[in-house]
Amino acid sequence: MLDPEFLKRLACPECKVVLRPEEGKLVCTRCGRRFPVRDGIPVLLLEEAELPAGGTQPAGGRRPERC
Repeated sequence: MLDPEFLKRLACPECKVVLRPEEGKLVCTRCGRRFPVRDGIPVLLLEEAELPAGGTQPAGGRRPERC
């Protein structure tokens, strides 16, 4: 588990908004990208992120690449 104070300082590299922890990943609250956490270290690289279910658009209709 990541330190809550540390989590407050992290943001999606594309949208610049808060990430929430979810099942061993950090999820962008805007675009829905899921960033892995490996050995306790968040990997906030866009090319490493999983797109939300459906692959192109998160719920709400915003396209991840246009946050």
